[in-house]
Parts: sequence; structure tokens; C-alpha cells
Amino acid sequence: MQSAQQRPITVLACALGGEGGGVLSGWLIDAARHAGYAAQSTSIPGVAQRTGATTYYLEFYPVPQAALEGRRPVFSLYPVAGQIDLLVSSELLEAVRQVGLGMADASRTRIISALGRTLTTAERIALGDGRVDEARLIEVLRAHSREHHLLDMARLTSEAGTVVSAVMLGTVAASGVLPFDRGAYEAAIKTGGRGAEASLRGFAIAFDQVATARRGREGMREQVANPKHAAAASSLPPALATRFPAAVHAMLALGHARVVQYQDPAYGALYVERLARVLEAERIGDPGAAHGFAVTREVARWLALWMAFDDIVRVADRKLRASRHRRVRAEVKAAAGDVVKLWDLFRPGVREIAALLPPWLAQALVRWDARRQQRGLQPWSFKLALASHTVSGALALRLLAALRGQRRRGQRYAQEQALIEHWLGGIVQLTREHWAQGYEVALCARLIKGYGNTNERGKENLLHVLDHLALAAEFVSPAERVQAIAQARDAALADDSGKALDQTLRQHGAAPRIVKPVPIRFVRRAAAPPPA
Repeated sequence: MQSAQQRPITVLACALGGEGGGVLSGWLIDAARHAGYAAQSTSIPGVAQRTGATTYYLEFYPVPQAALEGRRPVFSLYPVAGQIDLLVSSELLEAVRQVGLGMADASRTRIISALGRTLTTAERIALGDGRVDEARLIEVLRAHSREHHLLDMARLTSEAGTVVSAVMLGTVAASGVLPFDRGAYEAAIKTGGRGAEASLRGFAIAFDQVATARRGREGMREQVANPKHAAAASSLPPALATRFPAAVHAMLALGHARVVQYQDPAYGALYVERLARVLEAERIGDPGAAHGFAVTREVARWLALWMAFDDIVRVADRKLRASRHRRVRAEVKAAAGDVVKLWDLFRPGVREIAALLPPWLAQALVRWDARRQQRGLQPWSFKLALASHTVSGALALRLLAALRGQRRRGQRYAQEQALIEHWLGGIVQLTREHWAQGYEVALCARLIKGYGNTNERGKENLLHVLDHLALAAEFVSPAERVQAIAQARDAALADDSGKALDQTLRQHGAAPRIVKPVPIRFVRRAAAPPPA
């Protein structure tokens, strides 16, 4: 029987199509050769891009070839469940998929994975939010690994100007699983020729991050598991941190920062006061905090998104950001000396203009356009093209972004705040009565998405569920009400036409949505061409 020291070290690498998994495998083999160790690699190709990953299985004999005295180790061609020493992946769900196949062992396997997600086809086609819960994925990796490191590989790759395979190589080198020194890995990269300098930068950044995390693993475990939320929670003002429970801190910090940046500190204070009302209701509905303040946490998420609603002011502000111009240059692969010209196309209509006008003037404008549409005309709008790479175009966008102060005096702001208060009032009332009722109504904010008619339809659906089902319909028990609200929400997300929602409402004794009149537009038929 071989001793544990003489057992081959096993590595399973996962990468999506086009991410350089083969390059990573080749670098690892070259590093072993530079260090004087025997190694073998095999690959299992997957489907292109996100519908499947390519896995690379590598084995390394832990004894230098010079000490084998001519003997040659025997390697396996395929991974064996529970026998993997290191699992490294460029995508979070792919790492979890390998865990689901039984490859990882909690007492043996070290896992290194990117925190980023590339959504699967099944996640993309869902009408609602079809994404797999990231927190659950992370928890799976934590539960099935001896040691784990989760990194924002996309950011590290962007900072270094390289490919993700170089970052993955740095994480493997710093993991300490393989008996090679850092120089062996760097030598393997240098033999690659073109692009070696950028690859070395990505390797170094990733190596340093994992090495630092390993040295301070016990004190930094939570930050490694979820660095975005940990960083956000640490930036929460002390006054807010003492006012809200720790379970809410991460989402509260993100939401508060979002609404302050969107409007001003006073708007941030309004966000906090609204959230405090929900927290008070949850403490009444769940005095023992058995659910970890989940209602307050969900409201912190969706309230921030709703309060920072999209309008022409926010669109202009986002188009002016330097990060956007850097992203555009990266997308078109512009070199340092290249000139990039950028035109922003707008088509503002009555809805966008009325949003910033006083209510009396906005209503008059909306009525005027409604009369036009009743005569069969299209909603009024005009085309606007701004060359944002020019001084005049940038100034025009800056002028639009400067209308932030006008937002509070506009019709859209008043309407949105009234709807938000109505939603929050329902959550507070239902949470006090029965915790799960408030939680389901809080999740109904998922119905609000997109912009224009899609956004309006989502808000109408939410308020209809709240007014005619959650607050008005008669139920034998709170549990039945909870189930009905959840079913209505799922029906609204599953069917864009609203037929499934109406059917669900009828099943639970609630009134279906009112059918809106749509003007009939007559289109003149084109004259038939003369016979040949």
C-alpha cells in the first residue's frame, strides 16, 4: 500500500468555453516539469460557453523525479469522487456542480472559485429572477471543503489586463497544494511568449490575495466567503450599525449608499426611517428573531431599488461616469492612443418630461397626449442624439444630471413615494399580524422591474395583489393567505400577459385586474402594385 506522501496529488480545474482552461492545464504541467516533478493531465470537453464547462483533471507525483531512481509513477486518467485534493473553478456554480457530483470531500478537498456568475440558460429564460441564490452556493462550498477561497476573479483579471487562466494559476500556486515554488509557475508563464507580461501580473495579484487570506484565514473567513457584503457592512455608519441588527447590516449599507448617491443624505435618512418601521413591526411579529430579521433585510434590498427609480436624470448621470467610458473602450478593444466617439440615443416622450414637471402641469401634458392617442396617434416623443465624446454633448448630459434637485418637485417623485408608502404600510400591518405574511408581501417587490410600460405593469400587479388579495381577501388562516400571496407573485412572474395572475386571483376569491381600454388604430393599406 502506498503511503499518503506517495499518493499522487489530484487537481480538478473547471472553466467555461473560451476562458483558457487548456492554457491553465498546460501551465501547470510545465510548472511541474520546471520543478522536476512527474505530472499528467486529461480533459473532458463540455458544450460551448455557459451550457457546459470543460474540466481538466491533473495528477502530480509529490516526489521529485530525481528521487525516483528511474521508477515511473502510474497516473489515473479520470477523477474519482471524493479523491480530489484541489478543485479550482472560474465560475461559482460550476464549482458547486462538481461538489454535487461528489468530487469534493470536506476532510480533504481545498476549493478555489470565482465569486462571479455566468448565468445558465435556465436562469436567463425565467421571466422573474431565475438566478440561483449565491449565498446558498457559497454555503455548499464551505460545507464540503477543507479550506476554501472565493475571489472576484473578474475584477482581478480586469485589473491585470489579462485572462482568467492566469489568475487561476496564481490561486493554485498560493494554495500550497502542489510542492512547487513560485518560480516554477512563473517560468511556465514566461515560456508562453506573447502576453506573458500581463499573465504574470494577473498571476501575482491572485497569488498575493490567496497567500494573504491563508495567513489570516481564521480572522478573515467571513470576508473571504462574501467580500462584497463584508466590505459594505464595514462601511455602515456607527449610528446605523447600533440601530439595526447585524443580520441587516450588509444590505442596509448597500441600500443606504445607493439612495444617498441617487439623491442626497436627506433621502438616505428617509430610507432609514422607513426601514426602522419595518424592523419595529418584525420585532412584534417575530419577537424571538427566529427568522433572522428576513423581512427587514428583504425590504432593505427592494426599498433601495424602488427609491432609486430610473428617470432621465439618473440615466444622464450614469452615462457621464468615467467607469462607463472605460467599459466602452474595453468593449471595443481601443488601444491607449485610439479615439473613441460615443453617441447616446434618447427618445424622450411625455412620460419622461412630465416626470420632472409640477403635478398640475404634468397632468395637463399627460391629458393632452392621451387625447392624441384616442384619435389613433402614437404617443408623442422625439429623437435626441447626443455626442457624449464632445464638449456640447457632455454639457447636455451634465445639464440633465443637474436636474436632481427638480426631481423632488416632479410628478413622478410624488407618485413613486405614495406607492412606496402604500407597500410599506401593507408590510408593517401584515408583519405585525403574522410574520410570514409580511415576508411574502416584501418579496412581491420583485414584480417591479424594467422601465416604461413594463415597470408600470409591475407596480400595478404588486398593488393589486396587496389590495385585493393580501389585505382584502378572506382566508381561514394566515398560512392560507401566505400561500395565496406567494402563488400570485409566482404567477405574475411566470406570465407576462397577466392571465396566470388573474386566474390565481380568482382561485383565492380576489378580484382580477381591470382590463384597460386600448385605442384602435386604423392603418391605411398600401396600394397594390400595378399588374406586370
